[in-house]
Amino acid sequence: MFRKTILTVAVISLCMFLTEGTGMASGADNWPDKSRPVTMLIPFAAGGGTDFNARLVAKVLSDQLGLRVNSINRTGGQGVIGHTAIAQGTPDGYTMGDIECELNMMHWAGLTDLTYRDVTPIAMIVRSFGGLHVKADSPHKTAKELFDAIKTGSKKLKGSGAAHGGIWHLCAAGMLQGEGISIDDIIWVPNEGSAPSLQDLAAGGLDFVVCSFNEAGPLIAAGKIRTLASISPERLPLFPDVPTLKEATGNTWILSPWGGIAAPGGLPEDLKVKLGEAMKKVCESQDFQEAMKKVGKFPVYMGPDEFKAFLAQDDVEFGKVMKAVGIVK
Repeated sequence: MFRKTILTVAVISLCMFLTEGTGMASGADNWPDKSRPVTMLIPFAAGGGTDFNARLVAKVLSDQLGLRVNSINRTGGQGVIGHTAIAQGTPDGYTMGDIECELNMMHWAGLTDLTYRDVTPIAMIVRSFGGLHVKADSPHKTAKELFDAIKTGSKKLKGSGAAHGGIWHLCAAGMLQGEGISIDDIIWVPNEGSAPSLQDLAAGGLDFVVCSFNEAGPLIAAGKIRTLASISPERLPLFPDVPTLKEATGNTWILSPWGGIAAPGGLPEDLKVKLGEAMKKVCESQDFQEAMKKVGKFPVYMGPDEFKAFLAQDDVEFGKVMKAVGIVK
């Protein structure tokens, strides 16, 4: 019995030594195992912007690493179901998903307790910056003139860009707040998205619209609407003559949709680093850059730690503006 015990201990020790010596102690050392598929979870419906982002990442990642990446749409609950599935997946590097700005909105609206703290941020991949748009023949030639008209006008001006509580409604509320104007000082006309808002603007039914440039681009090109300011840190390459909001009025407000990749909560640090490196290569690839720009999006890479810091600040900003418009539960 004693000899068998000694032999067993020796065998176990040898296995441990070989495991350590061949680099099998860490999951990151073996990632990616090309025999295992990666699951890419998408919290919104097929055919939308989030779906486009996630499937593009999946394709480029597959091409670069020779992995099979299965993209799965997990919809419902205004993004709650899909984001929850990402957070609660197995943290082994083979489950990840596309997270969107709704992750920092849902808990403020009382839809879920889920926050960015429940996932492991891997990379921001894209942002869509908004613009302040008016009809081509609008009497307001600058953003300052529009804001002055809101402050001193005898009637309330009409604005739109999204439904009540949507991203562009919140963006408009924060922008106005930065000018000392309450969202209640205008009439917000709720629409199901920017497309009907832009059509209303071009037809003269609205005084201004806040929405992304890729959505407004066709009407800008057709000369039916004008842009007074971009709600972005810098002037946008495709619209170099449009001043930023800060340049136009000194207002530093920025709130924009973003998209990124995250893994489930509790992902080991070494795996987080390795996935971050892989995603950096994806985002810097020519295929990714060209595909994003072709649809009017702005590819922006942030690594895991920088993205996490961004999410923390972004969460605070969403809380402030959602409280200002009265939709915090």
